[in-house]
Amino acid sequence: MATISLSATAATEVRADAVVVGVSSGPKGPVLTAGAKAIEAAGIAKLAGVLKAMGATGKAEEVTKIPASGSIRASVVVVVGLGEPQGRAGYSAETLRRAAGAATRSLAGNKSVALALPADTVDEVGAVAEGALLGAYSYLRYRTNGSTPPAPVGAITVVSSLTGDRAAKAAVTRAEIVADAVCFARDLVNTPPSDLHPADLAASADSYGRKAGLAVEILDERALKKGGFGGILAVGQGSENKPRLVRMSWTHPKAKKTIAFVGKGITFDSGGLSLKPADAMITMKCDMGGAAAVIAAISAIARLKLPVNVTAWAPTAENMPSGTAQRPSDVLKMYSGKTVEVLNTDAEGRLILADAIARACEESPDVLVDAATLTGAAMVALGHRTSAVMSNDDDLRTRVHELGERTGERMWPMPMPEELRNSLKSSVADIANIGERWGGALSAALFLREFVADGVKWAHLDIAGPAFNEGEPYGYVPKGGTGVAVRTLVALAEDVAAG
Repeated sequence: MATISLSATAATEVRADAVVVGVSSGPKGPVLTAGAKAIEAAGIAKLAGVLKAMGATGKAEEVTKIPASGSIRASVVVVVGLGEPQGRAGYSAETLRRAAGAATRSLAGNKSVALALPADTVDEVGAVAEGALLGAYSYLRYRTNGSTPPAPVGAITVVSSLTGDRAAKAAVTRAEIVADAVCFARDLVNTPPSDLHPADLAASADSYGRKAGLAVEILDERALKKGGFGGILAVGQGSENKPRLVRMSWTHPKAKKTIAFVGKGITFDSGGLSLKPADAMITMKCDMGGAAAVIAAISAIARLKLPVNVTAWAPTAENMPSGTAQRPSDVLKMYSGKTVEVLNTDAEGRLILADAIARACEESPDVLVDAATLTGAAMVALGHRTSAVMSNDDDLRTRVHELGERTGERMWPMPMPEELRNSLKSSVADIANIGERWGGALSAALFLREFVADGVKWAHLDIAGPAFNEGEPYGYVPKGGTGVAVRTLVALAEDVAAG
């Protein structure tokens, strides 16, 4: 990941391959911000006119590159659109994050970049730093010399007058830690399933978590069988690559509250015997995006040393068809003691989550949040960029929704209608693993709720849409794994720690 620093050096004097400035959109064309005005004064006359002549409008995330004159140190001026200013407040944090990300993403191949975007407050500094770091991401592990794209930006400087401000420095440090966690989650999601079996995911969690100061415990298939984790075992029994359950924990001596995170970790989902269509399998390496998010989030929380106790649970399995695979109509005895009739082996994520949720509840957390690429129904309802959030507590659902909006990870509150619970009835077991087709994301949440202990406040994040970007990159979001939910989970921990 790129390095980042804060500097009060003027945009015209900062040493970098490229300098980034912002423009807003006005009724007569681009409107220069302070950084752009400084560049104009230093040598690019009538910059707004030049931009207009080039077709630039100042709309959000629009990137225009202009060769710099010899009067500034950078070789290239990159002008990024900020859209319309939002009243006296100027620009939202998400606008700045996306603008910074669009700029650094467009500058791959440059070793150093300076961002002279609006960064006059601590929140603005943090937003610019976070967006820039997230935009400067590439997954190059499998590229050979003949096809390697330009390397991402290596060094980022945020130009701000707040270099002596402790809070601003802390905001940059936080951005660096959180962005590193998001990029780690992206790497996991982007890794081919042939190189990320359940044991590999567990080993990655162990390595990354221990470096952050976490305690890590991994249950293998023998320990899972001894412990009675029937859901995890059933999903993984069709694969030669056996399942795992990862428990990671962070404790702080001043903590007064405890949070539990649970993340779905299906390293590849073929659908099992209820086989998916071929095209639907292509992106199924992303089906462990929830596990990647909770592993990354708790590691960031530990590095930030937040005064809150956190556990993260990552049940992980590979859902494959074989002679040993679970069958439709099988009945499973889950960790909680409940029995589940399997009507569709492609509704496997909820089975491994149910075991982990029940186990996490035994430690009586104040709040439990699960994250999972759980249902295509959530994507039908909300598209590719919005997650669904459901909860057994209205205040918690609102809290997570608002934190998601604040971090730039859009989430939409969804209900859990009681009438859908009837569709989960089984004639031979306590509950079936699927209900009726309509409202599938909602009935999946109702299924999970059955395994949440009484008195535990729980929220469920269905991140099926945003976890993997099949389209073109935008803002700070790359093609492929996005690392969604990491920033919301960290923000929740900060919120709980603050009381």
